[in-house]
Amino acid sequence: MVDFGKVLSAAEGIREDVATFLSELVKRKSLSGQEKDVVDRIAQEMEKVGFDEIIVDGLGNIRGRIGSGKTVIAMDAHIDTVDIGDEKNWEVDPLGGEIRDGKVYGRGAADQKAGMASMVYGMKILKDLGLMDDFTVYVVGSVIEEDCDGLCWQYMVKEDGFKPDFVVITEPTNLGVYRGQRGRIEYKVRTRGVSSHASMPERGVNAIYKMAKLLNEIEKFNDELEKNADPFLGKGTIVVSEIRSSSPSLNAVADFCEIHIDRRLTVNETEESTKEELLELARRAGVEIEIDVPVYRARAFTGMEYSSKKYFPTWLIPEDHILVKAAGDTFQSLFGEPPRVGKWNFSTNGVATMGLFGIPTVGFGPGNEIYAHSPNEFCEIDHLVKAAAFYAVFPKTLVTHLNRG
Repeated sequence: MVDFGKVLSAAEGIREDVATFLSELVKRKSLSGQEKDVVDRIAQEMEKVGFDEIIVDGLGNIRGRIGSGKTVIAMDAHIDTVDIGDEKNWEVDPLGGEIRDGKVYGRGAADQKAGMASMVYGMKILKDLGLMDDFTVYVVGSVIEEDCDGLCWQYMVKEDGFKPDFVVITEPTNLGVYRGQRGRIEYKVRTRGVSSHASMPERGVNAIYKMAKLLNEIEKFNDELEKNADPFLGKGTIVVSEIRSSSPSLNAVADFCEIHIDRRLTVNETEESTKEELLELARRAGVEIEIDVPVYRARAFTGMEYSSKKYFPTWLIPEDHILVKAAGDTFQSLFGEPPRVGKWNFSTNGVATMGLFGIPTVGFGPGNEIYAHSPNEFCEIDHLVKAAAFYAVFPKTLVTHLNRG
């Protein structure tokens, strides 16, 4: 049996250490592909608290192992961040890791170095209190997520053969249990025309005018997506986020036009279905189009290059899934109340773990997602402490549920 009072007391005992660790992570700038300093610092802390094994893979993801039991559980935090933006909008040093008023401030404090800090110290509590069972826990610090969510897990599963039985995503959930998110796909759509001198436009075919007809259909189509809305995840959306064109000169009819589309996906919306939608919109507009899904390519700090098509599937785990039940029971046992069950508005590595690979995935993280990518980003130290307690207890709770069948 787990003595939950002892767990909470142990979590209070690491309050200063976990806050200091997060502060030190924030001080190390770690844009996508530039995470080496943070990886090195995480490895030091993992060694300090007694991880059984620490691995840095070819892409730069760090994995710390606790235990060697049958059920393999991965807890994931991406350790890259977006840039700081206009520093004039910050009231604190964005890379200062300032600790005051019960909070840790700075870029990545919530999104999502807080998850890493709490996981590492959650594993310290787990080991110190002897909460081991027939499981193996990997604490994963994943790279290049901000530029291409899920790329890191594609590498771990496809190239490294690392495929756990369950995954906990520690993106900020405001200490709620999250069980899904909308997906997304990006498209490049092109129209082509025939150039002519601008003084004789009737001799040419203007690719911009062709695209304008399609844009009108896309704008109207966004309202039609309401009919496919999921009761939990909501509706998909479609946004044209960029447009460009070319012609032989500024005194000529454009012979090329291209738009970039961000299409957010709800349940049962896929690459195939959304491509067919675009073709149907082109038919309505009376124009021919070319469609591509762009490919993201990155060079990791290790020097390795890796790529992924920019398709990030929707994922949703049932509310009665054993993983969600175990997360709910962990929260209830520790804090004396049922958790808030919700979903992310933004995208996470769950697009790969569950969306691509079907690994049951649930979310629980310190920090509030509304502060992600914002100036004066922070995480409450109370959140770090409570999340560490949760991560310490969750593996044993999950295995107990599995043993009950």
